[in-house]
Order: sequence, then C-alpha cells, then structure tokens
Amino acid sequence: MGSGPEGAREHGSALIAAVERRDTDLVKILLNEGGRLAELDVAFGMAVRAYAGDIAQLLLQHGADAGASRPGELLTLREAVDSGSPALVEALLEHSIRGRCPRPELMEVCDLARDWHEAGAEAELRRRTRCHDGLVRSQVQDDEYHSVNEFTLGGTSVQDGHAAILTHLEQLLGIRAPFEEVMARAVQHDQHHSAWGHATILLASRRDQRTWEAAEALRTHAEPSRRLFGATVLRLTHLFDGSDEDAFAAPALDLFTEWSAREEDTAVLTEVLVALGELVDPRAEAALLPYAEHPEAGIRRAVANGLGFPAEPPAVRAGARAALLELMTDTDADVREAACRRIAEGGDHDPVFAHAMAALLDDADRRVQVVAVYGLALHDGERCVAAARRLPPAPPGTPHEYELDAVWRYEWRRDGR
Repeated sequence: MGSGPEGAREHGSALIAAVERRDTDLVKILLNEGGRLAELDVAFGMAVRAYAGDIAQLLLQHGADAGASRPGELLTLREAVDSGSPALVEALLEHSIRGRCPRPELMEVCDLARDWHEAGAEAELRRRTRCHDGLVRSQVQDDEYHSVNEFTLGGTSVQDGHAAILTHLEQLLGIRAPFEEVMARAVQHDQHHSAWGHATILLASRRDQRTWEAAEALRTHAEPSRRLFGATVLRLTHLFDGSDEDAFAAPALDLFTEWSAREEDTAVLTEVLVALGELVDPRAEAALLPYAEHPEAGIRRAVANGLGFPAEPPAVRAGARAALLELMTDTDADVREAACRRIAEGGDHDPVFAHAMAALLDDADRRVQVVAVYGLALHDGERCVAAARRLPPAPPGTPHEYELDAVWRYEWRRDGR
C-alpha cells in the first residue's frame, strides 16, 4: 500500500490523527509506545506533505521508511527549500530517497537556498506575496535540537532556515565554503537556531588544523557571538574526534583552561565550561571548581554536569565531591538534577552520595525526585523501590522516563534473577 491519502484514511489511528493535527508532543508519546512500520511510513508521507519537518524527522528516527513513499506523493525538493525548513529538506534527502535527486537538481536548489538566504526570508516573502499587511513572526521548533523563525504574511508562511539548508546542501555537494562565510550565516541568529547548529557541526566535522586555528582566533574577538561560535566549533571538534590519537584533546585542554579564567560573557563562559566538562583531566576539573558558586544557574549547571569524572580507582576527588554535594542542594532545580545525575551515573558508590540522593526523594521538583530514585537504584539502594511508588503522577505528555527502568533492574539483581 502506498502513502497516499487513501492509505492514510485506512490507517485511522491515533498516530495518523496526531500527525494530521501536527501535534508534535502527542506524536512523540505515541512513537515511544511503538507502532507498525507501515503506519509510520504513511505518517511520514503525511508529515512531509503538511510541511511538518520536525514530525517527519521524528518518524524517520523511529523507523519510518522514506522510500515507501512514491516520488509523486511527496513535496518536491524545491517546495521544501522554499518553505525554509531545514528538517523538511533533510527528510527529502534521507539516504533511502536521496538518489531521486540528481546532482543538477541539488545544484539548482542550492542556488535557490542561497537566493533566499541573501535576500532574507521576510523580504523575499514580501516580494513574492506583494502583500503590505502586517507580518506575524514566531519561533517554531524545526527539529529535536534547533528552532527557526516563521514569518506569516497574507496567509503565506515561510521559515528562515535557508542558511542551514544552504550549508547542508553544500556539504552534500562537496562544496567547501570558507570558514568566515559559514560563520557569517550562523551569527545572524542565536545559538539555538538551525543555522547556528548546522554551521558549527559542519565546521567541527572537518577536524583539520586550518579550521581549528580559525575558530581559536575568535577567542579574543570583541563580539561575544563570535567568541561563542568559536568556542562551540572548538568544543565539537574535540567531541567528534573519535580517533585513537585524539589530536585535539591537549590543545583543547590548554585553550579552554586559560579561556575560562578570563571570559566575562555568561553564554560564552557556559560553553567553555561545558567543553572543560567533556575533558577527562584533573586540570579541567580544577578549572571548573571556582564556578560552583557562580550567581548564574546555567554556569552552576555546567559545573555540575562536568564534575566527577572517575579517577583511578573510580572515586570522586575531594574538591569535586564537596562541590557536587553542595550543588545537590542548589536553589535551582535543574542544577540539583544535574548534580544528582552526575553522582548517580558515576562509579563512586560512597554511602555519603546515597544519603545525599535519598535527601532528594522528597524534592519539590518531580524530575529531581525521579533522578534521585534512578541514582539510588544504580547504587543498589533499597529505598528506590518505595520511593518510585510514591512519585507523583507524571504530567500529561511526559515521555517515557527511562530512569525508572533502573528500579526493576535493581529488584532483579537483588532477587538474584
């Protein structure tokens, strides 16, 4: 059966209905519950035709086969590029159907994306609609991690993800745009925008000295956005380096340790501290510790996430131990959760940590309670069983809380099954 409207009507399921309503949260819940592959394929075709790139990506992640849709049942690549949704374009270039787009067509839509980017989504929308009404602007989620701006004018909507689309298409075509050009596309937006995400990931994936040096040079730039961009590229370059040599580990440690001591912008400092937290080294930990009492919760959360890498034997060092125990009592729930999770997933099962996690079982924030239960289960703490039963009901729409699976695994170990 194809993925056309007839097939969709036959599959009158909750998933199909959720896709029709473009209810992304409900789609996530239903996908986590599982579904038939044929139904996923139908839903994928519907999502693409509805310009719902975020939902199309979710369906692909859960096993939908883009190739099950015949060419005429999906949007054209040009229509997707015009929409301004990077997620939608990527869905139509998924590996199982990428062969449907020959290189000349990719070159053509790459030029189209560049035209949109250079003109600006708002200006181009006005030119195409010839409408002088008031323009409505909103922020929408494009994929799991990134957002875009959506402009609506005279009943026509377009998103401003063309810079990200351009970057993606250039990568597929093997076009190596200069560092400065790729960065210029990103810094027009904030770090949550698709243009930023695509640019930093592309540059980091190059993993060459020339790109590293270009990003490193930004650490003293007067504009915080440029420093943030450079820090992100450098962090991801090391993070993506899966080689045995790990050539960027030592340069990253030196650079971020020095940088953390003088950076004053909160967003940039947060990124630098996140980078330090990804480096398994006592020097990185020592550079994090001074910020454990920083007034900004985001900074303290970065510290909590980065502390506690196991030493030999697997024990948390004294300074990190004191900081994590303090952060578990932080006024910010996200900081408490991060510190608790760090302890939960660490290799140090000192009873002092079990007592600290038990103290969070009655926390005012449910997510903190869940992570405390999770931690006690991983640390073979019997209190996790009763605490899991006492948890308040999850709010409507909450995805599956995998942390609670640790409780039955603990019971399995305890009972010798």
